[in-house]
Amino acid sequence: MIADEEEQLYSIALTMIHGVGHISAKRLVDGMGSAVDVFRHRKSLPDSLPEVSSRIIEALDDPQALTRAEQELLFIQKNRIRCLTLNDADYPFRLRECEDAPIVLFFKGNTDLNALRVINLVGTRHITGYGEQACASFLRDLKVLCPDVLVVSGLAYGVDIHAHRGALANGLSTVAVLAHGLDRIYPSVHRKTAVDMLTNGGLLTEFLTGTAPDRYNFVSRNRIVAGMCDATIVVESAAKGGSLITAELTEGYHRDCFAFPGRINDEYSAGCNRLLRDNKASLLLSAEEFVSAMGWNSVPPSKAAHVQRGFFPDLSEEEQKVVSILEKQGDLQINSLVVEADISVQRMSGILFELEMKGIIRVLVGGVYQLLP
Repeated sequence: MIADEEEQLYSIALTMIHGVGHISAKRLVDGMGSAVDVFRHRKSLPDSLPEVSSRIIEALDDPQALTRAEQELLFIQKNRIRCLTLNDADYPFRLRECEDAPIVLFFKGNTDLNALRVINLVGTRHITGYGEQACASFLRDLKVLCPDVLVVSGLAYGVDIHAHRGALANGLSTVAVLAHGLDRIYPSVHRKTAVDMLTNGGLLTEFLTGTAPDRYNFVSRNRIVAGMCDATIVVESAAKGGSLITAELTEGYHRDCFAFPGRINDEYSAGCNRLLRDNKASLLLSAEEFVSAMGWNSVPPSKAAHVQRGFFPDLSEEEQKVVSILEKQGDLQINSLVVEADISVQRMSGILFELEMKGIIRVLVGGVYQLLP
């Protein structure tokens, strides 16, 4: 077995260990460097990770976890499904930065999960004509402004399926994050759309085959939807609903959240209006405003030519790298800088803080960073 396959096998097995949740699994892998080493050095785990209990060490001896993992690995290989571990370069880097990120993902499709710009559209399953129109017009206009954006949702009834279909209709890549394994499609009436997505997007899940779309899986799924994106857009939502959970997760991950407003008496705008009232989401009226707020505007040639800076002798190599990117591309949001510079979100935050303190950059509305003249 090659190294990648071995890491996939043990990553899958780790998800089967009783008493190991999302956060603890990621801490184990991060702490030991790989899932392979978590199992290989399980007896000495407390030496590197003192918080690991004896109960977890005993659970790691369970042979059934590896047996089940071997079965899953055979399934994904047979069906040409990509198995993405935390150490895989194709694993969504935005999601990897979240403390509760899944240690393994299964992906069927052809898109880049680390696209330069990634958004999700979520909302009620009882979408109204207003929501359908808002979703359709937003994606149509967004295609013109950001033709390379990746649209993420959950394949559910209502806003989700309209987001996927709207993306496909406009030639945008779209990914569905599922609350079950890749051995089924739920709801089954969305199968054709799911198949269409395989040629311009794909299907993504953390769940093994045989996993039913139980209610609590959708809540777990929402953290992936929020974590792998630059921004969450709530199209329509009642006073309670899964999209509001996604919005809360977005805030916790320090990502941007937007919401379309609605009339005060509309049941399926109550959640959006509350997000706006509580300053948990920014008002969204058009694709143009969204692109501007995210700092995704194209840089006019005149501006790009005007900014001519030399090397700053008092900057570190990483700081100079960030400055050079801003010189070349203009104003950018932190997640765009992370992609361009190939620097972690946490490290990038520190670099940007230092540059701001040195008077090199400033922060604009929407978390956009701009070089000072």
